[in-house]
Amino acid sequence: QVQLVESGGGLVQAGGSLRLSCAASGSFVSINAMDWYRQAPGKQRELVARMSSGGTTNYADSVKGRFTISKDNAKNTVYLQMSSLKPEDTAVYYCNGVILVTTTPSVSRGYWGQGTQVTVSS
Repeated sequence: QVQLVESGGGLVQAGGSLRLSCAASGSFVSINAMDWYRQAPGKQRELVARMSSGGTTNYADSVKGRFTISKDNAKNTVYLQMSSLKPEDTAVYYCNGVILVTTTPSVSRGYWGQGTQVTVSS
């Protein structure tokens, strides 16, 4: 069983920074790809940042230049560094990973974390 656990959320003033972590645990081979999503009250969940299996990153226009996704393979952890935070960044942030579970046969599965609240005050 694989689990993704987010941490690092909290309350921060506008202009501040936070670093979210998404740690994978359990029995698996590697993290293939990882996305960070967020969902604000009354809104649909939206993709914020993506890191492909090859390390390519993509960002929503609303966070481009302010957020950075990165991965530490040794710690099986993916990070979302958030800077210059704005009140509109307030949301629950979720990681969604494609995890290589076994190599023979090659099986990958998608997992969601439980979410971490980020609140940015004005």
